[in-house]
Amino acid sequence: MINLTGKVAIVTGAARGLGFGIAEKLVNLNATVIINDIDKAGVDAAVKTLEQNDGKVFGYVCNVANEQQVNEFVDQVLTENERIDILVNNAGINRDGMLHKMTSEQWKTVLDVNLTGVFHMTQPISKIMREQNGGRIINISSASWLGNVGQANYAAAKAGVVGLTKTAARELARYDVTANAICPGFIDTDMTRGVPEKVWDMMVSKIPAGRAGKPEDVANCISFLASDQASYINGEVINVGGGMVL
Repeated sequence: MINLTGKVAIVTGAARGLGFGIAEKLVNLNATVIINDIDKAGVDAAVKTLEQNDGKVFGYVCNVANEQQVNEFVDQVLTENERIDILVNNAGINRDGMLHKMTSEQWKTVLDVNLTGVFHMTQPISKIMREQNGGRIINISSASWLGNVGQANYAAAKAGVVGLTKTAARELARYDVTANAICPGFIDTDMTRGVPEKVWDMMVSKIPAGRAGKPEDVANCISFLASDQASYINGEVINVGGGMVL
């Protein structure tokens, strides 16, 4: 059984949805969990909920697209906890639009959060993990990294996350730090619930499992990658999508 007692984990974009499900799973496995999000009310609510389950959880407001905020956040977490063992780069947004209609603002906003934000978090924390000779970096990419109609910005960012993950895996392996990417398929979250019913039905029809995924489906995979049992799994891109990508 996986037990993360003594491990300090950061989960970005964890106020709700997939990020919250990931944080909840890590709390249940006895990790100290740092919830990060730009939504203060959401962070406070998430911390309150998880504390009721006797979890050791703390919340911080930080925009991963802002390098200064990230560095201050990481410094504070390290000062208060003395180590950082697990980083889950989950924070992400979408600003969908067909390629010929997409604005530069839509493009830049998504890249800033979904790709540059992953770099902002990974760079300082990778230094910490190198010095402590151990750590787990788990990046949330997407099945859309292979390309998806209306998501040129999102797909490009998520493909970039895969490349960043594989580079980190090569550079950090000698320090007992692993870096892996998870590509969720169609997961039932606040983001996906906003799509029209016809689109929802179409997406589910493409999934051999016959249902949308749940946050815990992704969280279960993350909990294994975060554990000591996964110490020899590095640089992998793992689809969690009920067979949607085969």
